[in-house]
Amino acid sequence: MAAKKQESTKSIKRKHSSDSKSGRDSSAFKKPKVGSSNQEKDKLKKPFKPFKKPQNGYESDNKKSNTPESKRESRIRAKELVEARKKRRKRHYTLEQELATLWEKMRQRDIAKEERSKLITVALQKMKGKIPEIASSHVSSRVLQTCVKNCSQTERDSVFEELKPHFLNFARNTYAVHLVNKMLDNASKKQLAEFISNLRGHVASLLRHMVGSVVVEHAYQLGNATQKQELLMELYSTELQLFKDLTLMKESRLLDVMSKLNLHKSSVSRHMTSVVQPILEKGIVDHSILHKVLIEYFSIVDKSAAAEVIQQLSGPLLVRMIHTRDGSRVGMLCVKHGSAKERKKIVKGMKGHVGKIARDQFGSTVLACILSTVDDTKLITKIIIRELQTILKELVLDKNGRRPLLQLLHPNCSRYLSPDDMAAFSLSIPSLSSKSEPEVKPDQKSAKDEESNDEKDNSADVTMAVEHESTSTENVPSIEGGKKDPSLRRQELLVSSGLAESIIDVCIENAGELLQSNFGKEVLYEVAVGSYDGVLHPTLDDKLKALHEAIASLVAEPKSEESKQEHILENFHSSRTIRKLILDSSKFAITLWKKALKGNSKLWAQGHSGKVISAFLESSEAKVSKLVHEELQPLVDSGVLKVTKNEHTRKEE
Repeated sequence: MAAKKQESTKSIKRKHSSDSKSGRDSSAFKKPKVGSSNQEKDKLKKPFKPFKKPQNGYESDNKKSNTPESKRESRIRAKELVEARKKRRKRHYTLEQELATLWEKMRQRDIAKEERSKLITVALQKMKGKIPEIASSHVSSRVLQTCVKNCSQTERDSVFEELKPHFLNFARNTYAVHLVNKMLDNASKKQLAEFISNLRGHVASLLRHMVGSVVVEHAYQLGNATQKQELLMELYSTELQLFKDLTLMKESRLLDVMSKLNLHKSSVSRHMTSVVQPILEKGIVDHSILHKVLIEYFSIVDKSAAAEVIQQLSGPLLVRMIHTRDGSRVGMLCVKHGSAKERKKIVKGMKGHVGKIARDQFGSTVLACILSTVDDTKLITKIIIRELQTILKELVLDKNGRRPLLQLLHPNCSRYLSPDDMAAFSLSIPSLSSKSEPEVKPDQKSAKDEESNDEKDNSADVTMAVEHESTSTENVPSIEGGKKDPSLRRQELLVSSGLAESIIDVCIENAGELLQSNFGKEVLYEVAVGSYDGVLHPTLDDKLKALHEAIASLVAEPKSEESKQEHILENFHSSRTIRKLILDSSKFAITLWKKALKGNSKLWAQGHSGKVISAFLESSEAKVSKLVHEELQPLVDSGVLKVTKNEHTRKEE
């Protein structure tokens, strides 16, 4: 206890001694009492500070005059302060202001070329040697874009050389990326090849970057087949990334490349998974180079990895991919091999975008695939059919928009789908399809032990496929397409949903316009004949009869030489469509003859209309030829009307 008291007394002494050394009085730190004098209060006041003169004279003038500052003066003062801060913060702020002034002049549309070239030369001289430093600026990058677009080739080459060491850094910059794309647009073949070679080893990392992926996609679009292959090879395998000579080959398909270079399927699959997964997780799926990689990825990947990618893409993410050729194929593969839950997500993700997708060249094929595959007809009717009904006339007259409608009216018809579209419909993922097997064994020329390992892997894959077929509880179905009967699905989507009735109404209201349209005539023809397999009969027979009468009333209009408008029978498109309808629909032929052509056949026996008249005699229906025989046979005998045997007549003979 005595020791503790001694320590406490020592600490107190130290405090007193420190206070005395510093010259401070302990009483000064105590709070003054309530009744203290004014002298003690003055001691507690802060020490006097000298007045600092402001940088500009406005503040001192206001204090002297004691007048309030106007709004205009405050704005001017604030602007000057901002300018001063920018000058201190930005090294080339004055240069940027000068360039902005020149840019406002050179970007005008009505400026002469000589004047613009002079301004560009002045701007480039001011920027010379400083381009890499100012290219990332919001203002300077715009000036450089205009200069690169309109300058001479010599000036463009000098800018390219100055920027070349910094392209990879600029590719990730929000503002400089636009300058890089403009440089690629105006680059020579040599410069483009040099830029693509500089991307080597950085393609995968750039594709994972939201801004850098735009540069890779732009280079991929501008490059030739060899340059595209060079960019893709880096994403396939580590060996192809390290050794440039391996990428110089004619084979474009990944399976062929693996077969030629004896690459292991497992190593390629692992490398591509490490490339693809981070990109999908970030949602950077808009670029065609990724769509091509995914198509190749599906060709070699195992069952679980393919199912995982389909699960990631199911939903709104897939809508952003189907605007390209390969992206639409990825979309169709996801629809084919996805589970019912994933297909539902895909269809729901299209809500609000159906019209835009239907008018797209590649998106329309994905819609056609959905209408032919998905079994949930109520969901499709609610989301897809209802949106299509609001813009039916526009779709019927559109080259791409008519495809989903024609897929329901006449499924998989080669007249309306190109060979490439038909091939896309038959695509499948090997690991998820019970019908297809791996096309190429990746290790055909390897050692015996590697061959045995490959055989074990292949046998394991086959075993997995068999197990997948036997178990119906798995998430990914092994069958391609839906389980519902295609004719029943088509009946529900086309007739029960009310879509067919809406299409017939559009055809009745716009019969003349559709008949003379290169694209609308095909929809009208399929509707008028009752669709493929007569799916519109007998439910909509009354509507079809009204359509036949509407076409007949157009044909019944008198021929007038004074009128500038071409008659429906003399038009190239409409005359051939009406001829096909006569040959393929006896009901239409009889209605047309009785209402429009009976007694007037001689008037229309020549020209484009002559082919329409001769179709009555070429019809395979006996009642049609019997109906017109009495009036048309004299025209044939006199040589006015020429009759050729059609396919139906040849088959009967």
